[in-house]
Amino acid sequence: MTTTPIHRAPDSATARQALALAGVFQAASLVDELARTGQVDTRPWETLIQATLDTDPESFEAIYGGHPNNLRRGLEVLEAVVGRKQANPAVLRYGFSLLLLMNKLRNDNAMMSSLGRHLGRIQGQAEHFGATHENVIASLGEAYQETLSTLKTRIVVQGDPSLLQSRMMPERVRAILLGGIRFALLWHQQGGRRWKLVFQRSALRKALDQLG
Repeated sequence: MTTTPIHRAPDSATARQALALAGVFQAASLVDELARTGQVDTRPWETLIQATLDTDPESFEAIYGGHPNNLRRGLEVLEAVVGRKQANPAVLRYGFSLLLLMNKLRNDNAMMSSLGRHLGRIQGQAEHFGATHENVIASLGEAYQETLSTLKTRIVVQGDPSLLQSRMMPERVRAILLGGIRFALLWHQQGGRRWKLVFQRSALRKALDQLG
């Protein structure tokens, strides 16, 4: 089995912001798909979980597994955000809600520290069981529930009620949302700001063209 070669991340700040933002909207898309169908595609799901667990990546591109195709789902949603395609309103709502939650988290040092402690423990679990083992997913869901779910601003996920109440579904949804927060923080670290989504759409479109 050949491994996917590492594609060096672009030097452009806007392109890096686009990749990080793609992670946010990939999470939004997966939450919508999971809530409606009970299933998610493996590659984008694993990319989000691995990124959440890797709190000290060796490079920017390592966060998303070394290849922008791992964020393909999110990049396609981002095309809609900049106005090129028809957007799924639920996915956009989840994505922008994740950006809002990230800002609240950033301003809460105690919550950031608590989340860091949770992730430190979960990394040990992942090394033992594997990143997507249900014990790890359950712990990621618990980490989200004990931190971000306590904020007044919450993400209300809509879908098939019977699916949303099924075994491991709440944990999987929360784990995906936590992955979205991971990429939202990365987007902010790379200089991403909400106003730029309005006033710098042409720059984002160019970055998406470069990313293919």
